[in-house]
Amino acid sequence: MRLDQLAPGHSAIILEVVGEGLLKRRLLEMGLTPHTHVQCQKGALFNDPMKLYLRNYLLTIRKSDASMIVIEEIDQ
Repeated sequence: MRLDQLAPGHSAIILEVVGEGLLKRRLLEMGLTPHTHVQCQKGALFNDPMKLYLRNYLLTIRKSDASMIVIEEIDQ
């Protein structure tokens, strides 16, 4: 499953950041690293950009960028 498919209010663990180059590096620098717990917060209309809570801060990310992040959803 990809991060852009995570519904508001649901949580997941990041498994992998795919791709290469500057965008991948930037995503990793923002804390979107493997084994990180993320929770999708209610975002803007159509949920783009997405609001994510991770590492004790709120991060806003475009859905197109979130599609590069492979996750495993956590049962709640």
